[in-house]
Amino acid sequence: MSEENRLGNYLRARRELVTPDGLGLPSHGVRRVPGLRREEVALLAGISSDYYLRLEQGRDRNPSAQILDALARVLLLDDTATAYLHQLAAPRPRTRRRPSRRPAVPPATAQLLGSIGLPAFVTDRTLDIIAVNPLATALVPAVRVGENRLRSFFLDPAERDLHADWAATAAQCVAVFRRRLGTDVDDPRVVRLVGELSLKSAEFRKVWARHDVRPVVDKPIRMNHPQVGELSLTLSKLDVDGPDGLALAAYHAAPGSEDAERLALLASLTTGPARRRASGADRRTGRAENRLDRPRPTT
Repeated sequence: MSEENRLGNYLRARRELVTPDGLGLPSHGVRRVPGLRREEVALLAGISSDYYLRLEQGRDRNPSAQILDALARVLLLDDTATAYLHQLAAPRPRTRRRPSRRPAVPPATAQLLGSIGLPAFVTDRTLDIIAVNPLATALVPAVRVGENRLRSFFLDPAERDLHADWAATAAQCVAVFRRRLGTDVDDPRVVRLVGELSLKSAEFRKVWARHDVRPVVDKPIRMNHPQVGELSLTLSKLDVDGPDGLALAAYHAAPGSEDAERLALLASLTTGPARRRASGADRRTGRAENRLDRPRPTT
């Protein structure tokens, strides 16, 4: 995944998503390209067509902040996408990349994962799952250590069947992934992942080509779970302190709602057998202790 002309690729992708009608421009006649023409972007941003062409072609990579803000306004970028645009135009220091490694989950985060009482898991910056509790796997079977959320969304048919709003959820996942990466897309694991998904999934290629970037926000997730039926849950993500870009994700429902009751039912189905085995062992241990406590018969 070589993206040396990152700024130009982003400008082109976003230009193709803006319709003339959205900016009050006449749209009559045959348009050979989707979205806005280059000269239309340049005119509305107050720059020359030749300079904008140089930006898209990567022949000029140092636009001023004022020009970037003008382009963001024309391309209808929100605050997150505007910040990403500025990031793409910033000079990138040439640093020697260290070998990619798997980050470790901090002990306190691992403890929280085991005691939170909600389906929860930890991902790294490439959305690889590095820690998970049993309830999360019971809710979403593909949420297992070693799996990647993007790969599961686009290549696992069971994931598609589970999510009622699969297309929107998958697109959100890609946009968050790109936002978390920023301009650092040269990690070998990222290159392999994007290359694999681009080859195997037409849906991924289409979404990736949009260059959407979105912040990590709480969002509703609708599921058709085979054990407990329809669920409407919120997926919240919290950044984990440290340099590795870890995030803790947890599914939860409004207290007292039917969704909360169904999530509790799933939790009971998940932990019930283990508890019953533990209780049985306790009872057997108790009976043994009682026998040991009985006085021996005297002769």
